[in-house]
Amino acid sequence: MKIELPYLDRFLPLEIADGEVLAVVEPNELESAGDPADILRRAAGAPVSADGGEGTSLSAFLEGARSVLVIVNDATRPTPTPAMLDLLLPALAERGIGPDGMAILVATGAHRGPTETEYRQILGSRYDALRHRCLAHDARKEDDLVELGTTRNGTPIVLNRRLFESDRIIATGSVEPHYFAGFTGGRKAFLPGVAAFRTIEANHRLALSPRAHSLALEGNPVHEDMMDALPLLKAPVFALMTVLDKDQCIVAATAGDLIGSFHAAVVTARRIFCVPVPARADVVVSVARFPMDIDLYQSQKAIDNGAIALKDGGTLVLVSSCRDGIGDEAYADLLASAPTPEAAIAKIAEGYRLGYHKAAKMAQVSARSRIVALTELDAGRLRGMFIEPAGSLQEAVDAGLSRARARGVVSPKVLVLSDGCVTVPDPGWGT
Repeated sequence: MKIELPYLDRFLPLEIADGEVLAVVEPNELESAGDPADILRRAAGAPVSADGGEGTSLSAFLEGARSVLVIVNDATRPTPTPAMLDLLLPALAERGIGPDGMAILVATGAHRGPTETEYRQILGSRYDALRHRCLAHDARKEDDLVELGTTRNGTPIVLNRRLFESDRIIATGSVEPHYFAGFTGGRKAFLPGVAAFRTIEANHRLALSPRAHSLALEGNPVHEDMMDALPLLKAPVFALMTVLDKDQCIVAATAGDLIGSFHAAVVTARRIFCVPVPARADVVVSVARFPMDIDLYQSQKAIDNGAIALKDGGTLVLVSSCRDGIGDEAYADLLASAPTPEAAIAKIAEGYRLGYHKAAKMAQVSARSRIVALTELDAGRLRGMFIEPAGSLQEAVDAGLSRARARGVVSPKVLVLSDGCVTVPDPGWGT
């Protein structure tokens, strides 16, 4: 079998003997219900309430409002923010809310603020008209934050002050699996999206729990934290959530109550991104597609999902340019300071810093398998994180198959996740 996998601005060839191919897996097909604008328009026209019933329309939600804050994702997410703004801005204008009555807050969480190029990605064709109304959340700028209380898990709830300076809040996002929050979207617009660094750090520490994993909501302490922050918001919130297909096109959308619309989108996201595979593989190739290939911090999601379908002792091949580098340095420094993955895990248990959950997830995979990466990152830096640099995609896969044969596997198999950051292999085959 000959396939091509995306990498930067090109495709990389890979040839695998037919008998060695377990599966080439991508998100499930879901027939689109129309063009993106129609899908968004229908969602806004059929809003859902908190319990999934009929919710408040966007027009009714905006009635009497003089100022509106629109929360949007940053450039590390494939969220179709320009299409959503095309729907929302005319609705605001109909209610007499012009540019001076609206602000756009980029939910960066603990990420850096967007570059001007990334602002153009976020705002699309409306960049020139909206750039001066658009600002990025800064999790470390204490003057812009408000203390509100604590969650059931003891996490301090500290959020962006601008949430409390607008009559209405519109939260936009996309819903897909997330490796420790269960799913993206919905409540994540607020925590971690516009939360303080210390809030995010305490929340992400809960990712060390075995209950914090992809697709998990009930009993997931990370999700519980996010939910606990919502009742402390004062302004009414209207949500517009999208679900994207394998080509990052809108195939579904929900609107209305933040929680009701989120759970409705989760149903569709499960259908698309939870994909059955026939067995665990000896070699898993997991691709971090744009924009998740921005750095290793984001691309790690492809490692985590790929590991679900990998045999113990197998080889996981990450394909990601990591075009912006490592990302947050804390997790990389922690891994580099430990002689073994097991030692890194033990060190994390002694004291947590933001990013260490990332190190823990990576170390857990490294402790039971070999990780190889085709990337632009420095080879020495990779080895310090228990990742072997790959000379080429073909070389990495061939070496993984050879390792399996050397361990006595007569007929080793390769599984390819062509969109590894969001494709969750269904572990229904058992052990």
